[in-house]
Amino acid sequence: MTATDTHRAIDAVWRIESARLIAGLARLVRDVGLAEELAQDALVAALEQWPESGVPRNPGAWLMTIAKRRAIDQIRRNETLRRKYALLANELEDEPEPELTATISDDLLRLVFVSCHPVLSKEARVALTLKLLCGLSTPEIARAFLASESTVAQRIVRAKKTLADAGVPFEVPEGAELAPRLSSVLEVVYLVFNEGYSATAGDDWMRPALVEDALRLGRILAGLAPNEPEVHGLIALLEIQASRARARIGADGEPVLLLDQDRARWDYLLIGRGLQALERAVALGGEGPYVLQASIAACHAQARRAKDTDWERIAALYEKLADAVPSPVVELNRAVALAMAYGPAVGLELADQLVDDPSLKNYHLLPSVRGDLLAKLGRFGEAQPEFERAASMTKNERERALLAERAASCAQGVMDW
Repeated sequence: MTATDTHRAIDAVWRIESARLIAGLARLVRDVGLAEELAQDALVAALEQWPESGVPRNPGAWLMTIAKRRAIDQIRRNETLRRKYALLANELEDEPEPELTATISDDLLRLVFVSCHPVLSKEARVALTLKLLCGLSTPEIARAFLASESTVAQRIVRAKKTLADAGVPFEVPEGAELAPRLSSVLEVVYLVFNEGYSATAGDDWMRPALVEDALRLGRILAGLAPNEPEVHGLIALLEIQASRARARIGADGEPVLLLDQDRARWDYLLIGRGLQALERAVALGGEGPYVLQASIAACHAQARRAKDTDWERIAALYEKLADAVPSPVVELNRAVALAMAYGPAVGLELADQLVDDPSLKNYHLLPSVRGDLLAKLGRFGEAQPEFERAASMTKNERERALLAERAASCAQGVMDW
């Protein structure tokens, strides 16, 4: 294996193992910031040693062993932690090597709740969890938040310091404390899923590992809070959307949009799981945002052909969603549903009302939707610059290529999609 191959392997291992590594260390040292530093130290050691020694058979366990040794060394050096050494160092030395399986451990679940602790702002909770559990870069998180990279970086640093200063325990909340902390956790899980389902940047349309991480987290939460309808609503939404994964990517890696997908390639086992979770949510009286979004996804899942989709029901569900959580993004989705149910002119009327919304200033899907609706109305001269603007905004290369193709089609006065 060449040095380049080894570095690629290290990068892949880090993507897979970093969250588990940080979670396990955080349980032991009781400090999320310190746990991340120790994990980074182990990564540096791998970069130094693996090009010569090769990638070990169990790279996750190797990283954990190195990180634990660094933790012991740091405890020994730090006078203020001298009294903790007897307890923590023995625990670290006696800790069995981790079994790194596809199942998210209790440590990871604890890390989710710590990252989403109420002592942090909502933005900090989401940013920290995306950083620690999913290995997203600061630029990727910044795009998800429509914020600057420096703002997000400062947010993450402050969040770790706040957790340390507050002495937040590394544990899963119980009893009355659980419910108020679930909503922020659900938001994080959904953001993780979305980053995997439609990557904000890079050469790939999807990042399947993140989709799987979000699904596992969602399923664990459903078991943790069996009587919470929004938890079941979220996992229903994720299962149904994940069912389309194979059909969302063409032979050359290009995006395939919902109405163009080969529905025979959908995973109907996941759809069945999603519909069961939705039934559970509704039986529990669920009418919240995730239950409504899952109901919309179910409308698509139950239509064996795109032309059989009940767009009028979807438009009605989006109206309920807009009442429950007013948002320009929800309104844009409602515009698409209205266009499909009642014609492109109806949808364009609503989309046009969003043009001056400051929160959508850099949201590429607004000009993309407007371009599509204008093209359907035969207004190709107006549609072309909309697609060009959308292409210039997206950071995903696959999506940029698709939007550029649509702009080129409009320049020729045709709609070939």
